[in-house]
Amino acid sequence: MSTSVKPAYHHGDLRAALLTAAMDLLEEDGGSLSLRAVARRAGVSPAAPYRHFADKEALESELAAAGFADLRQRLAASVTAPAVPEDFARLGVSYVRFALDRPALFRLMFGNPCADTEDVRAIAAAEVLGFVLACVSQAFPQADTEALATAGWSLVHGLAFLHLDGKLPAADPAEVDGRVTSAVVAILTLQPTTH
Repeated sequence: MSTSVKPAYHHGDLRAALLTAAMDLLEEDGGSLSLRAVARRAGVSPAAPYRHFADKEALESELAAAGFADLRQRLAASVTAPAVPEDFARLGVSYVRFALDRPALFRLMFGNPCADTEDVRAIAAAEVLGFVLACVSQAFPQADTEALATAGWSLVHGLAFLHLDGKLPAADPAEVDGRVTSAVVAILTLQPTTH
């Protein structure tokens, strides 16, 4: 009498498969995610995601961290050693284009607080901030680096959401790029006024 032994569960790299499935769903459905849908997309049981992610929030945190890493790479590729306002404008354009190219991911990245400094989302966000701070410090050594980096990030982040939310038109990429470039250059070339 032979007994049939069920083979051990094996998926290869389940974690990577789940993250890929989740990213695909996020970008297809505009932000609607569930662990059950991710499992279905990855072709695994509904319980399988819990082997790697405690809950939906943990999965979303990993997706956001991947988004921050992609954003940082895109910024770094847009200009090497920014030195003049036009260089920073290219960084701004790259930032806004990232938001427009991947709106659901962008909203996920910034939709939850980074209160836990050990969270992968918070660590990845801090790396983007570190990149921006280093760029500003190198280009404007006499400036208040943190204040200028915060002002610049706030400007392009605000522009990204104004375009995403339809408050500013986003249909013409050249128009968007021009608006971002003009805004960044205008802020970085402001001359102090005398009274």
